[in-house]
Amino acid sequence: MSSLTIAIIVLFVIGYLCIAIESVTKVNKAAVALLMFVGCWTLFMIDPGQYISGAVGDQVALAVSEVMERHLGSTSTTLFFLMGAMTIVELVDQNGGFNFVRDTLQTKSKRTLLWRIAFMTFILSAILDNLTTSIVMIMILRKLVSDKKDRLVYAALVVISANSGGAFSPIGDVTTIMLWNKGLVTAAGVIMEIFIPSLISMVIPAYILSLSLKGELSFTAQQAQTVGASELTTGQRKAIFFLGVGGLIFVPIFKSITHLPPFVGILLVLGVLWTVTEVFYGNLKQKEEKGAMQKRVTNMLSRIDMSTILFFLGILMAVACLETVGVLTALGEGLDSVFQGNHYLVTGIIGVLSSIVDNVPLVAGCMGMYPVAPTGDMAVDGIFWQLLAYCAGVGGSMLIIGSAAGVVVMGLEKITFGWYMKKITWIAFVGYLAGILSYWFIRTFIFVG
Repeated sequence: MSSLTIAIIVLFVIGYLCIAIESVTKVNKAAVALLMFVGCWTLFMIDPGQYISGAVGDQVALAVSEVMERHLGSTSTTLFFLMGAMTIVELVDQNGGFNFVRDTLQTKSKRTLLWRIAFMTFILSAILDNLTTSIVMIMILRKLVSDKKDRLVYAALVVISANSGGAFSPIGDVTTIMLWNKGLVTAAGVIMEIFIPSLISMVIPAYILSLSLKGELSFTAQQAQTVGASELTTGQRKAIFFLGVGGLIFVPIFKSITHLPPFVGILLVLGVLWTVTEVFYGNLKQKEEKGAMQKRVTNMLSRIDMSTILFFLGILMAVACLETVGVLTALGEGLDSVFQGNHYLVTGIIGVLSSIVDNVPLVAGCMGMYPVAPTGDMAVDGIFWQLLAYCAGVGGSMLIIGSAAGVVVMGLEKITFGWYMKKITWIAFVGYLAGILSYWFIRTFIFVG
């Protein structure tokens, strides 16, 4: 490993530590992530020739630009998906689309609400995706829980439940989608054998967190009122809900039909919903127009949390630099060498690493590193690939920045890295290990092969 590679790793680690102690430094994590991004790639440019083979002279700069643009393109698809999903969910929420969902979840008991939130998030994340589901559930929680301390507990459970629910579904988590599209796992196989471990990885943390909640919730008059009742009819609010949520469900279907990236489907849904709401509000009386303007898409776009978007940009591009210099691939090869033959340990450690760095390049590295075998643990729906889907998805719950769901919830609820690591990390880890143990039991005694 060259000194330049070591310098890039050191810079990344320092930046990561600054993000971890954000509550101490009082420096926004997005600013640190952007500095990590620029710093890593600036160091990379000192001697890019050692990382990009076959390029000499002026071709080196061109080759680096192509590499960065490829990674930026991949990152931008995530950012546009996030912005589209956030806008859709906010639009549905502000126009009263989630009123009846909120009413279904509403209860006075803190513990009852916790279990309802846990299972609703788990199910929705398998149908939609863990990122979109997290945004939806946080919007609902804001209507149900006024106490900030309690809401942080619920928000942490949303992260765990969303990641667990997405892991067993071929359309629920980006890493499972990658493995499914590559033909390494089948939809039936991953659902049948990963469902129970994923459920256990959610239920155990939910039970532990429920012990910290006692008593009943207090509701304010503002929380109890129906959002958007003065501007839109009940039928129009339901139409917005079904167009928004139904559109989000349609996104993976759109992808399978057109083979276009998911963000294109999100933008399609946003365009349709935007048009429909403009028609609804365009027919309002003049006296209602002032209040209605606050709930139209043009106003929603100005309220997007850009710090979360920029944090995503910085952290994903910094990780992309680590991938380009070969750090992640070397790490995977080292794990395979040390724990050769024990796929439970290898995938288990990859899951822990996925809570530190982005799980997408980790899984991508594993897919390129390990060949598919006709039989055995490395075959289609073999132990290695199914465990990789589970560990990379659920493992991200151990740190707040370990998954897209965690980063979004972190931004929306202003959860600090330190609080999550102190209060939640060990709980998520217990559920993670329990899920792996249950998978071992299933493969050993039920689905032998």
